[in-house]
Amino acid sequence: MRNDLSPAKKTAFLAMLTALAILMGYVESLIPLNFGIPGIKIGLGNIVILIILLQFSWKEAMIVSAARIVVIGFLFGNLFSILYSLAGAVLSILVMSVLMKSGRFGLLGVSAAGGCMHNIGQLLVARVVLPGLPLLWYAPVLMLAGLATGTVIAFAVNEIVKRLFRGSGTS
Repeated sequence: MRNDLSPAKKTAFLAMLTALAILMGYVESLIPLNFGIPGIKIGLGNIVILIILLQFSWKEAMIVSAARIVVIGFLFGNLFSILYSLAGAVLSILVMSVLMKSGRFGLLGVSAAGGCMHNIGQLLVARVVLPGLPLLWYAPVLMLAGLATGTVIAFAVNEIVKRLFRGSGTS
């Protein structure tokens, strides 16, 4: 965790990372990927969130994630997309933080679990918002998608951290 930054530098750094996460969400909205299943995205903004978890704590990751979700939701989604994304982000960040602190999981396992938990959080909200729909059949598909996107995000974060934080003991 980065304890070497002054409060002003930390705030500026996190603001920059928030802007980067929002930009990545915008870029992702421009990529015409259609997996044939509604709601599945790569989650490029999660690269930033995972880096924040590695460098700071779950609190900073939550703040940046919430800001990113609200901005992206108002720009490219709606209130329901914000609600689904917030639920997924909260569950994902909490689980990833616990797994990181346990020391038993590497970046790949943490990120893959985060991808799955994000989808579980969204399914829980869908269960409340759409109580009559049988959503259980959708869970295995979302878990596979979460594993796949979490793996992609982990590889990206690993390469970024290797290059950005050389000598800081993070990678």
